[in-house]
Amino acid sequence: MTTYRRFRNFIEGVSVNWVGRLGVVLTTSSFLIFIFLEILRMLGILTNAYVGLVTYLLFPALFVIGLLLIPVGWRKYRRRTGKKTSELLNERFEEADVSPDRSGSKVFRTIAILTLVNLVFMGAASSQMLHFMDQPNFCGTACHSVMNPEWVTYQASPHARVECVSCHVGEGVGAAVDAKLNGVWQMISVTFNLYEKPIPTPVHNLRPARETCEKCHWPDKFYGSRLKTIVHFDTDEHSKPVYSTLNLKVDAGSEGGEAGIHWHISEENEVRYASVDDKRIDMLWAEVKQPDGSYRRYTNKELTNLSFGDLSVREMDCVDCHNRATHIYEEPDVAIDERMQKGLLESSLPFLKKVALTALNARYRTRDAAMEGIENTVRGFYLEEYPTIYRSNTASIDSLVAVLRQIYERNIHPEMNITWSSYNSHIGHRSKEGCLRCHNANMVDQSGTSISGDCALCHSILANEEFEPFKYLMPPDSTDRNYEMHKYLRDEFLRSGDLQAFDSVEY
Repeated sequence: MTTYRRFRNFIEGVSVNWVGRLGVVLTTSSFLIFIFLEILRMLGILTNAYVGLVTYLLFPALFVIGLLLIPVGWRKYRRRTGKKTSELLNERFEEADVSPDRSGSKVFRTIAILTLVNLVFMGAASSQMLHFMDQPNFCGTACHSVMNPEWVTYQASPHARVECVSCHVGEGVGAAVDAKLNGVWQMISVTFNLYEKPIPTPVHNLRPARETCEKCHWPDKFYGSRLKTIVHFDTDEHSKPVYSTLNLKVDAGSEGGEAGIHWHISEENEVRYASVDDKRIDMLWAEVKQPDGSYRRYTNKELTNLSFGDLSVREMDCVDCHNRATHIYEEPDVAIDERMQKGLLESSLPFLKKVALTALNARYRTRDAAMEGIENTVRGFYLEEYPTIYRSNTASIDSLVAVLRQIYERNIHPEMNITWSSYNSHIGHRSKEGCLRCHNANMVDQSGTSISGDCALCHSILANEEFEPFKYLMPPDSTDRNYEMHKYLRDEFLRSGDLQAFDSVEY
């Protein structure tokens, strides 16, 4: 008897009723379709995340259901006939197939081989499923309505080449299991529309930064100073640029040495805090571990008379400041300044910054309305106020409309109720959600001493919205009202030893 005929007889033998036949059909068809789709994916013909989701979740599930239905049908058949399994085997198969030899009967050998094939198939499918679900494309596009804002900002971020799982899952079997269990709940939430809009932050189930961020960013390598120049364009007719130049003290600090911004996460230090509703914005208290092992606590004196439930105490790490290290949502003025600085907007257009802000800050009910409203605002202004420029600079105005639309589409997502300031950054002190959460006069210890808010703790100011990027490094003039500031900063930077080249800067 040929192998094909023996296999066909086996299939007919186990298909004892409609339940068994359904099981055979599900198992066989799902196996063949899975193999076909997997070949198409390996060839790069199919890349859609939804197809991958169906391939690695639906068909393996149907395969398992089919396998389970076969013995269920057999058991149902045995109970209906009242016969023993051996009697039914003799009825369903030829005597040569059920008669045992040295290696057992052919029927049981076939079952053993198919069981091995099933195990190999399920193992391979599970492995491929886990690999597929770890890809950024799956994370960003499988649940498009929910994750599209994060996917858009991720692709434009400094970490666009870092896989999502590197930060959101971390390493180890335990981390993977936790992530998959959380993923199950996310699927349920999406299916039954149980999720909040916008998705609340912070994400509390992120792995500790020492297991994710610090795989690449080592705190003990944060030393010295870094220059940062921020260009801000005014809203006057010429959109004049003004500069704020900071010398950031990024040092993590060491024993006997000076400390800077990254002192907060240095291994030698420990900073803990508790916040209202665990939102990490309104601090109830913060405490710093002392050399003797005790903690010096600073309590928010404005909140001491309020009662709160069980507080979640958190040890400070990278994401307490770098909360938007990847999914970065811009503020409209910052987004415009950045595009102007890169030359993506024609700064010669009169009142460009003012017009751009007006177009972006208007309230639009839908994305389509925003695209139309941005164009109408820009074209309407120049057509009415500067008709000559409107006719002679069509390309520049077209480019302005296109860039403003791109800014809007990146940062505003009406389907998730995401608008300007929905997700603020904790870096700096543009708002109370940054450094000022702790560095303010209300955070005091038992003696009434507050956490210092001195600017020089983290940076020195070389220019503060000045027309020159290094205003306060220019040779000081005793008649200048900023003489003392000039002299102090110049002396400090010369002392630091890493910016002496500025002596030769010509202004």
